[in-house]
Amino acid sequence: MPTIVSVDTRDIRFPTSLTLDGSDAMNPDPDYSAAYLVVRTDAPDGLEGHAFVFTIGRGNDVQVAALAALREHLVGADVDALLADMGAASRRLVHDSQLRWLGPEKGVMHMAIGAAVNALWDLRAKRAGEPLWRHLAFLSPEELVSLVDFRYLTDAITPEEALAILRAAEPGRAERAAHLEAVGYPAYTTTPGWLGYSDEKLDRLCREAVADGYPQIKLKVGADLDDDRRRLAIARNAVGPGYPIAVDANQRWDVADAIAWMTALAEFEPAWIEEPTSPDDILGHAAIARGVAPVRVATGEHVQNRVVFKQLLQAGAMDVMQIDATRVGGVNENLANLLLAAKFGVRVCPHAGGVGLCEAVQHLSMFDYVAVTGTMEGRMIEYVDHLHEHFVTPVVVQQGRYLAPTAPGAGTEMLAASIDANEWHGRAAVAAGGIGAGA
Repeated sequence: MPTIVSVDTRDIRFPTSLTLDGSDAMNPDPDYSAAYLVVRTDAPDGLEGHAFVFTIGRGNDVQVAALAALREHLVGADVDALLADMGAASRRLVHDSQLRWLGPEKGVMHMAIGAAVNALWDLRAKRAGEPLWRHLAFLSPEELVSLVDFRYLTDAITPEEALAILRAAEPGRAERAAHLEAVGYPAYTTTPGWLGYSDEKLDRLCREAVADGYPQIKLKVGADLDDDRRRLAIARNAVGPGYPIAVDANQRWDVADAIAWMTALAEFEPAWIEEPTSPDDILGHAAIARGVAPVRVATGEHVQNRVVFKQLLQAGAMDVMQIDATRVGGVNENLANLLLAAKFGVRVCPHAGGVGLCEAVQHLSMFDYVAVTGTMEGRMIEYVDHLHEHFVTPVVVQQGRYLAPTAPGAGTEMLAASIDANEWHGRAAVAAGGIGAGA
């Protein structure tokens, strides 16, 4: 009986604040970071499960400590039993009565649980010899439903309704998987949009995005209205009329400010306004959605669990759902989010960028296309060209489309050399010229 013999954690940070990559109105100096987790077993195949929680620097050590707190729940566990019932494996962690008290089902501990769940999925897909998207997409509708925790959701979607959605999509799965492998999945890019970039760099990157085939770009806004108007004018001139430009306030505004600010930007025809206010303010998002229509409201990268997503959908507060691969309780909870979006007819355009988020979340969108919604219409995965070289199977984007991964696993394994070179050892080590980077 193979067992889990270790759960190893690392604090990985990249000094992206030096070039202002990732800078926005609320996060002016991010250092893209990963609280990294490796699940190792004594199975003869030598396979490991890799996952991480994305952060932006300070506090990554706190997230690593949360990962370490899960060791006693995993070390010594029967690998075959865990992987055979991933619904039970997820609930084993999420429903722990003492860990749950720290949330419940939100915050640092819940994200750590999500990483552990994702690491198990990475291991399971590797053992199956399949990329995660394909491994998930060809599970039976019944097994997929068994993965989802429907507690708190049944006033919005029941297991029977979820099963009906999945069964309706089942007949065309093979054809859609072949189509996905042939043409890829649409991407949009935030690469031009960081607030810290010069006007010249903004103009150049916007033009390059169009030339590279991206169907949409996104700009950060919310720090200064006059500055936003100037930058949007540059972007609109660079991409031409009619080309979609989304904007992202990163939770900067109160409700009235969001409506007024977006009214002032309306002449630039924003495709959507992302995270206009607190991610927890469901009624605020609903008021903003009414106040800025026909501009769409997008949110989700900081939504803490399926319950908040449910309420955003019930309140008509969200036109675009932006799931994040490392914010909620792993693959299982994101399956719940995808099913909710399908039930309410809301498109999903995941949050990515950061470090490793593109590699991770592409699998969820591709699964959604093959096994849930059967459509790519209006759907895109965010793409930012940062730090992909640190992964064993880096994301591949060509002509504005994510190419379907073919390597076994979830795409979340970092190169050992990159982990060693970018492990954080504290400020003193950096000041002395030692290994480690970040704030």
